[in-house]
Amino acid sequence: MKIGVFCSGGDAPGMNACIRAIVRTAVGAGHEVVGIMRGYQGILDEEFYFTHNLEGKMLMRSVSGISMLGGTLLHSSRCPEFETEAGMRRAAENLEKHGFDAIIPIGGNGTLAGAHEFRKFWGGKIVGCPGTIDNDLNGTDYTIGFHTAVQTAVEAIDKLRDTAHSHDRMFIVELMGRHCGYITLYTAIAAGCEIACIPEAPLAVEDIIEKLENLKRAGKESIIMVVAEGYLEGVMALQEKLTAAKCPFPSRVIVLGHLLRGGSPVGDDRILATMLGHHAVNAILSGETDKMAGVRCDLPMLFPLEDVIKDHRVVPVEMVELLEAVSK
Repeated sequence: MKIGVFCSGGDAPGMNACIRAIVRTAVGAGHEVVGIMRGYQGILDEEFYFTHNLEGKMLMRSVSGISMLGGTLLHSSRCPEFETEAGMRRAAENLEKHGFDAIIPIGGNGTLAGAHEFRKFWGGKIVGCPGTIDNDLNGTDYTIGFHTAVQTAVEAIDKLRDTAHSHDRMFIVELMGRHCGYITLYTAIAAGCEIACIPEAPLAVEDIIEKLENLKRAGKESIIMVVAEGYLEGVMALQEKLTAAKCPFPSRVIVLGHLLRGGSPVGDDRILATMLGHHAVNAILSGETDKMAGVRCDLPMLFPLEDVIKDHRVVPVEMVELLEAVSK
């Protein structure tokens, strides 16, 4: 069997570990793996990964030592053309021309939604892996890259805390996550932030001001507030509203942005990525298709892509309550 693997959309720490597991599992079972460069665009452009000796197949040694590397060996991109019927038909023709039997896309909601739609145009097997820092996909407990993104955010906030304390200041820190508050909420708990603004549990400006005033009266001299990027009108608008409402702390805005996507993946992401890449290959060899390899209670499982992409995953209310309890 000839299996294609590629990364699409935003990169996430751990993608390389997933690629490694896919190659080692498939090649070890006697099958062929071809790396497709730059996601769906690479299928349309017929751009494949070549080893140092110009070998088109990915070999065991092709992926040696890549688990600790951030980014993706295969590069990534977004491909508007693939979203069209003509683009999908051309992609199917290219895969058939090169003799592919299956593909394993690694990416987030857009990547897996494209994979689900693509099954209408191509008869090969498709099993995806959840590669996104946002942790917003249904089914799986965690997505590849989430743990590293939280760790990166926590390390940055630990440093900001020093300056905030030195200047009796509030830092308003915007974190990635699109319309999902997972990164922001988990970072707030791990870094001991006083306030977290997430789409799933929006706070009115008056409520934020009341909490800040209570903290000030309790002797708090500095504040770290974390805000999800999809929160209301944005972090700058939120700062303006807080200032207009006589915020008791002088504030500065920090946008961590794409910093959260980079860096060497933490151990949890390497293990998760390896587990899911291995599981995706075995699922394909067992005849599965239109599925995503995910994890539930530390065990690898398969989830229908239709259910995975239906809507973004919502943070558990218990975690919101936990932050409220420990940040008073």
